[in-house]
Amino acid sequence: MSQPWHLYLIECRNGAFYAGITTDIAARYSAHAAGKGARYTRANPPIRVLASAEFPDRSSASRAEWAIKKLSRAKKLAYMEGRSWHQWLK
Repeated sequence: MSQPWHLYLIECRNGAFYAGITTDIAARYSAHAAGKGARYTRANPPIRVLASAEFPDRSSASRAEWAIKKLSRAKKLAYMEGRSWHQWLK
């Protein structure tokens, strides 16, 4: 059985949100924090992981990442207030 993939949302020092996918959130966050993650987080270091959601495979996690990146900040915040992540990704 393959490892699940996770969509994660982190808050950056500049106040922006960054979304990505991984099979290991802790390791990926550590990479971002060490300046070895994405170009965006090298320029805007992360503060904390805000939210995550599990997906059965990379393909579905990638589709969810694309969808979350298109959402407004207000909708991303609404998820973090307890609404279902998957509700916003339809």
